[in-house]
Amino acid sequence: MSHTRKTLVVVGHGMVGHRFVQAAIERGVTERWDLVVIGEEPRPAYDRVALTSFFEVGADQLSFLPDGAYADPRVRLLLDTAVCGIDREARTVTLSNDEVLHFDGLVLATGAGPFVPPIPGKDLAGTFVYRTIEDLEAIREAAGNAKVGAVIGGGLLGLEAANALVQLGLETHVVEMAPRLMPVQLDQPAGMTLVRHIEKLGVTVHAGAATSEVIDAGDGTVAGLGLKDADAIPAEVVVFSAGIRPRDQLARDCGLEVAERGGILVDTQCRTSDPAIFAIGECAAPGGRMYGLVAPGYAMAEVAADALLGGPGEFLGADMSTKLKLLGVDVASFGDAFGATEGSLELVFADAVAGIYKKLVVVEGDDGAYRLLGGILVGDASAYGVLRPMVASGMALPDNPEELILPAAREGAPQLGLPDEAVVCSCNNVTKASITASLDGEEHACADVACVKSCTKAGSTCGSCVPVVKNIIEQHFAAQGKVVDKGICEHFAHTRQELFDLVLVHRYRTFDEIVTAHGRGRGCDICKPTVASILASQFNGHVLGAETGTLQDTNDAYLANLQKNGTYSVVPRIPGGEITPEKLIVIGEVARDYGLYTKITGGQRIDLFGARMEQLPAIWTRLVDAGFESGHAYGKSLRTVKSCVGSSWCRFGVQDSVQLAIDLELRYRGLRSPHKLKGGVSGCARECAEARGKDFGVIATEKGWNLYVCGNGGATPAHAQLLAADLSTEELIRCLDRFLMYYIRTADRLQRTSAWLDTIDGGLARVREIVVDDALGLGAELEAAMAEHVGSYFDEWRATLEDPAKLARFVSFVNAPDTPDPSITFAEERGQISAALTDGPVQLGATIPVGAP
Repeated sequence: MSHTRKTLVVVGHGMVGHRFVQAAIERGVTERWDLVVIGEEPRPAYDRVALTSFFEVGADQLSFLPDGAYADPRVRLLLDTAVCGIDREARTVTLSNDEVLHFDGLVLATGAGPFVPPIPGKDLAGTFVYRTIEDLEAIREAAGNAKVGAVIGGGLLGLEAANALVQLGLETHVVEMAPRLMPVQLDQPAGMTLVRHIEKLGVTVHAGAATSEVIDAGDGTVAGLGLKDADAIPAEVVVFSAGIRPRDQLARDCGLEVAERGGILVDTQCRTSDPAIFAIGECAAPGGRMYGLVAPGYAMAEVAADALLGGPGEFLGADMSTKLKLLGVDVASFGDAFGATEGSLELVFADAVAGIYKKLVVVEGDDGAYRLLGGILVGDASAYGVLRPMVASGMALPDNPEELILPAAREGAPQLGLPDEAVVCSCNNVTKASITASLDGEEHACADVACVKSCTKAGSTCGSCVPVVKNIIEQHFAAQGKVVDKGICEHFAHTRQELFDLVLVHRYRTFDEIVTAHGRGRGCDICKPTVASILASQFNGHVLGAETGTLQDTNDAYLANLQKNGTYSVVPRIPGGEITPEKLIVIGEVARDYGLYTKITGGQRIDLFGARMEQLPAIWTRLVDAGFESGHAYGKSLRTVKSCVGSSWCRFGVQDSVQLAIDLELRYRGLRSPHKLKGGVSGCARECAEARGKDFGVIATEKGWNLYVCGNGGATPAHAQLLAADLSTEELIRCLDRFLMYYIRTADRLQRTSAWLDTIDGGLARVREIVVDDALGLGAELEAAMAEHVGSYFDEWRATLEDPAKLARFVSFVNAPDTPDPSITFAEERGQISAALTDGPVQLGATIPVGAP
């Protein structure tokens, strides 16, 4: 590194440490400083808030830095390395590998560690803490030989740990010393409501119980928990989640000031008692207080980055509001939830039958208007995104504030109009003003939620504020008198959903009928494929039929994916990834005879690359004769349903995931949709099929199947969310039929399921009402539509091979049908041929075949 530049050492690469590095890069700190980031864990920073989902999505999905390095070359990341000491006079840190680093500035982001109460047996084999991915891996291994697990602690982390044990198939107990769960966030009625929800899921709650010991089985392993004044709990796995303590030992050892109750004392710019050293996140104690949530840590990271550049940013406290889903139950707590403010009043709505508890704390102002101080929501937290920013804004409530929590409210609150200074996204401290500013940018003005997320980070962490962000966007443009054109192109002033409904009502069968009745012009490469997809979804005709063949885009036009060099790929369907040796041999022989590059995909298929257009029918003839069907890799339709080996082979499998994956793939094959669809089925909570990264994912439980929806990869990866739990196979298929058909009917063109979910008012809760609860009475209609698709399915490639008119299009040149494309040459890559474009110009005087239309 250059000696003319300063060196900044960051100790800790958790969520807050990573956020600091991001802020430093974005704000230009690395223009002046070289950063050395030291992470004690063996992996880069990951989403610790979503730690429980590790069993479902794996470590890669949680990672904030999957490549293992920052793009900025001025940032050096050292993993699996601890800092052993800090020498403030010499300005050095000593690492566990004996390396000594000089620093000009130091940022401590060491976080917090789990508190383990000093009780007998706390170190027995079978006892764990719940903090890192390594902790979860150890718990998972122990759970393989256990039946019962217990968690000590009924707070946020304790319930997350309980969720982990439930996912691992253990009978689960939660022991909480306080008289209710989540005593810091919930009052007694809310805590009791949460208990009823959790106990319905099979978790036994022991509130008001103190653990006296971890019982030794006699061989140094856990046999259970001893309780004061209560019967012992048998258990082979015990997880301590009784709170956290700031990791401030490095600061203590080098003489930095610490708070009375722990944590490194810092000023409003997050500087410690040594001006060259900053502390941020859970290890820091601004004003003597430790903040145990990620949002305050993120705010401190931004302030410290600003301070390094001489900026005025200050940390003056943080919003400690919380919204999360615990064991499938929505829970939120915000503002003055316990009514500690003098003169405060409470508005409470409770429905014990439905398991809903809502409380608002309000205060009457000098002007006679009531203002919101805080609240608690259990069982239904859909209003959280609107209510929480109302606390900080101090805006007057409507005349009947109870309407904000009564079931009849129906999205009324977003119309109240938040002031510009209201913080809409507490995770990233984004105000309404910042969101509206992103809509009026001079160089690039956002017009949708996805763009606002990218520009402002609003809604990009927990997502609870997305409905409010959407309302702000709509109200902003409405106030300007702007009408956002939702037409799919210049030829249709209709959305895809509207066109879908028009076709459904009038039963149009051709593009000409539709454009004559509801559009103008001759169409384009946007509306034609869209209409083709709608017709295929509703009538399941051949995409290369006389009326629809000319509407298709490049891939559907030839039932194959066009590659960058002008060749095509061949992808036969392999349902659930299951294949016979005989079929493997056929694929190998085809690849060998036609010189095709072969690759096994992440979707458990075999791709064959490098086929020329005129070769496709001959290749598919051999594959169809061997029993293969089109894998629809070229279509906006179902691609694959990935599976693990399930209970047939795996010792952890609790259901036959392979058979279900095959059944689902065969059921939904050929289903045309607004965008491609991918599914996955995992035979247990270990989630080897990565089902929660799919548009629909199914995970086996001891009681049936959990259905997750709206996850996908691409430019904006998203985790699927739980739609319904413990379904029978029959219930699962019914829910999936409804979900897929509802998506196909209502999504925009080329809109993945995750982006579609962002546009649904009420989000996943609304989708659940429609799909699972049949709130609109559409269930039978959606099921019938899917049954029609299943009953009318045919293999597109087999039908093409049987129709000379369709085969006629598979020639490279109309005046030289047997002439291969001269622009394609092949080179060897990793032992196989690989197609590459020819660089040189066509020779003058050569015969140039004319391309097919």
